[in-house]
Amino acid sequence: MSGALANKVVIVTGGGSGIGKSAALLLAREGARVMIADIDEQAGNETAALIRSEGGDAGFIRTDVSREPDVSAMVAHTVDTFGRLDCAFNNAGILEEGSPDVTGYSLDVWNRVIGINLTGVWLCMKYEIPQMLKHGKGAIVNNASVASLVGLPGATALVASKHGVVGLTKNAALEYAGRGIRVNAVCPSFIKTPILEPYFEAHPEEEREMIRKEPVGRMGAPQEVAEAAVWLLSDAASFVTGHSLVVDGGYTAM
Repeated sequence: MSGALANKVVIVTGGGSGIGKSAALLLAREGARVMIADIDEQAGNETAALIRSEGGDAGFIRTDVSREPDVSAMVAHTVDTFGRLDCAFNNAGILEEGSPDVTGYSLDVWNRVIGINLTGVWLCMKYEIPQMLKHGKGAIVNNASVASLVGLPGATALVASKHGVVGLTKNAALEYAGRGIRVNAVCPSFIKTPILEPYFEAHPEEEREMIRKEPVGRMGAPQEVAEAAVWLLSDAASFVTGHSLVVDGGYTAM
């Protein structure tokens, strides 16, 4: 199969829905062999099946990225299945229920958000990079969100975790720039994904408020973030590393 990522092996965490699903489909259409990792087995298997129905090559492994044994198994399964690892989109993450200020929610909520959004990204890189080093080249994209660039009152753990992702990205990029591995991040703003649909149904005023905050007058689509991530993973971005690519409709330009 031809394409910008022909025959590359790529892991996509959180690939069962939303941005991860869009990225997995686009990667496969660009010729990549894709391992879907997600905690939701049904959704992950559906993404893999959809890729195969289009003539692509994909597998699935259930993965909780906050658990080191799961992440280790994810990478090992990918290499066992496809023979190598070339790229990764470390996309899995969660939102938190808003709270009035930094003092307003529990340690359990903090630990869960940090565990998935930040520790999960670190664990993924910890196991992905050694495999990429075996053949001297690789590309990683971490999903950081605009919460990595600005404050969002009522989302303290989310903001802290995503700022941490940008720091991890920059540091890993510098550590491995001379060894053939590029590490970048995407920073999407308000993206209309399935995870938000039940919330918007219950709180339609919140959707209107998100749209109001976007200079372009709409929320983003998962496909638009996927396009950015896939470009960063491709050789078209061969001189780009340590960069946080903002995909936000102008939100952070205000």
